[in-house]
Amino acid sequence: MDEFLEDMDDEQVDDLLLPEDSEETPAEIVPGLYEHFRFVADKGQSLLRVDKFLVDRMFSATRNRIQLAAEAGCILVNGKPVKSNYRVKPLDVVSLVMARPRRELEIIPENIPLNIVYEDDDLLVVNKPAGLVVHPGHGNYTGTLVNALAYYLKDDPYYDPSDPRLGLVHRIDKDTSGLLVVAKKPEAKANLSMQFFNKTTKRKYNALVWGIVQDDEGRIEGNIGRDLRDRMQMAVFPEGEQGKHAVTHYTVLERLGYVTLVECRLETGRTHQIRVHMKYIGHTLFNDERYGGHEILKGTTFTKYKQFVQNCFAICPRQALHAKTLGFIHPTTGEEMFFDSEIPSDMEQLIERWRLYANTKEL
Repeated sequence: MDEFLEDMDDEQVDDLLLPEDSEETPAEIVPGLYEHFRFVADKGQSLLRVDKFLVDRMFSATRNRIQLAAEAGCILVNGKPVKSNYRVKPLDVVSLVMARPRRELEIIPENIPLNIVYEDDDLLVVNKPAGLVVHPGHGNYTGTLVNALAYYLKDDPYYDPSDPRLGLVHRIDKDTSGLLVVAKKPEAKANLSMQFFNKTTKRKYNALVWGIVQDDEGRIEGNIGRDLRDRMQMAVFPEGEQGKHAVTHYTVLERLGYVTLVECRLETGRTHQIRVHMKYIGHTLFNDERYGGHEILKGTTFTKYKQFVQNCFAICPRQALHAKTLGFIHPTTGEEMFFDSEIPSDMEQLIERWRLYANTKEL
């Protein structure tokens, strides 16, 4: 079991779990054992070996380490130990247990500026800038949105940043900008989390992608899971055995030379979903380093053009993705809430540069 655990720090919890699949229950569930991770299989889950099921969901774990954990009796399904060849069924609850409790990560309040676009007694909506990590985790223990919220709400007697029943309802990547909803009360988080789970929330993103997207609109469907060759990336598994069901709808907003501005609507919310799905159809996000968008993927071989693109990379030094709109039903009033945010200046300047290029085509 030690071999399995050697690179599985408790502080990596939020890198390992996807919000829509996890239930925060670190309590002791059987004598002498504590639950560290829990995953609930989707209703449409096909029969899949538990070691394959877990390796797709756990950031640092290899299949061999998961098999060792199963041999040690540390993998439970519906509360009972299973071997690594157990086949996960729909709605199975798969847990990893250890002989020690989870160490909780202390949330330190930090005075970090927040762009709050709406707030009431139950929730607030934040427009997150690119570069801000959402939650403390591996490599980012301070300076996150959660630390900023802990400071902003430090005088709220009902808000405890360490209480998993409060706080972030969903997340966006560090270098993605845009709107997030935060729950200030347990009832609000439970209600909003259910809306995300039931896919009734309304979320649209703007993205600049490489290449000319031919169809004015389209639907991308393909299971998303950890890339089998690079665990830092996600990948699409069209056959459905690996990963989790994911659907993205896109609409072309503007074609600009060798790039396209698109609006993406999430039907599901998987890790890196838009980034992975757009790459899957041949249109990697502009300057998305993790997925190869920081290379010149389309265009000419002229030196002037190459310099133009390098200047564009410098203007927007991150993936060109912004969570522009967010809609949900207010958990207390039942009112339909809808928020729209401006495209941040780095993306706006980037789009304008490509618009000018598309109109002049001087390079």
